[in-house]
Amino acid sequence: MSDPLTARFRVESFCRTLISHRSFARLVTRPARHIALAAAMIAWAGCGAGPVDKLEGKWVGERIDNVSAEQVARATAWVKATTLEFAGDKLTVTIPTEPARKGIFKVAKVDGDKVVLSVRRKDSQARDESTFMLQGDKTLRWDIGQSREVTLVRAQ
Repeated sequence: MSDPLTARFRVESFCRTLISHRSFARLVTRPARHIALAAAMIAWAGCGAGPVDKLEGKWVGERIDNVSAEQVARATAWVKATTLEFAGDKLTVTIPTEPARKGIFKVAKVDGDKVVLSVRRKDSQARDESTFMLQGDKTLRWDIGQSREVTLVRAQ
């Protein structure tokens, strides 16, 4: 029986000899590249969804905060008929009594769960900025100005 050090030396020597042959090096290198590429893709996918991915889908209005008691009923009805739909870089905003507004958006700023979108209207070069706050996977808060926020929930 040989000692462990001698056995280890033989294995290392065999591996060095085997790797020095070009054909074996090519066989090892190609799969290694594929494995590295696959590992990078898995790591990238595992990093979690970005803000655009988290917004994807249809959101339906649920309530509005910071409106006067006289306006609550009317404002709530307006909010419940409001939807936002994100598909890739496209946004469709549907609000009561108006045609749906469509535009292309870009993420202007991300600060934790707060996302500022720069939206270009479909038939114009004009851009509007809107601020959203993601709260988990199913709730989105939309800052509509004047210290008012619309809470939307993800459509089923």
